[in-house]
Amino acid sequence: MEIVEKEVEVKTPSEETIESEEERQSRETKAGLHPLKNKFVFWYTRRTPGVRTQTSYEDNIKKIVEFSTVEGFWVCYCHLARPSSLPSPTDLHLFKEGIRPLWEDSANCNGGKWIIRFKKVVSGRFWEDLVLALVGDQLDYGDNVCGAVLSIRFNEDILSVWNRDASDHQAVMALRDSIKRHLKLPQSYIMEYKAHDASLRDNSSYRNTWLRG
Repeated sequence: MEIVEKEVEVKTPSEETIESEEERQSRETKAGLHPLKNKFVFWYTRRTPGVRTQTSYEDNIKKIVEFSTVEGFWVCYCHLARPSSLPSPTDLHLFKEGIRPLWEDSANCNGGKWIIRFKKVVSGRFWEDLVLALVGDQLDYGDNVCGAVLSIRFNEDILSVWNRDASDHQAVMALRDSIKRHLKLPQSYIMEYKAHDASLRDNSSYRNTWLRG
């Protein structure tokens, strides 16, 4: 199954000059585009069922495409395969540029993630709503947000939002409330939080969560 339904051009670092966010936004505005506050990267992971080692996980993370404008986002997003068409287990990742979707990344290592479990028939809609909120910088404490993941599994799909600082209780809880608000999450859905250092200890993304809300 192809993650990208049509080929999308991806610039490599050698093809563009390293510039500040302010310079990038100014350049894109002058070009008649609508710059986003942050530059983002879509990644995906397709793993062999039952196999979970850190080495194999890192090797299987593939970069799909990056974007930094509203126009660039829609070009990328419209070419991505829909979650309902992807096999299990597959992970789709949307992270700010410079942050890898790994617990050990310097931006993630002191943080954690909010987790929501969905029936497969509705997960695609909630994922799209979350992607739009993240790209549009609509989540509270947005600078504390690293990215989001949709984990496609056999019996359910799991959506998670990663943040930088698991010890900042105010920011963690504000992010929870913001996710609920933007996804219009029914009260029957339970959100769980897990710090990445706990995931490293038990080698599990979604088991043994320590905070519910």
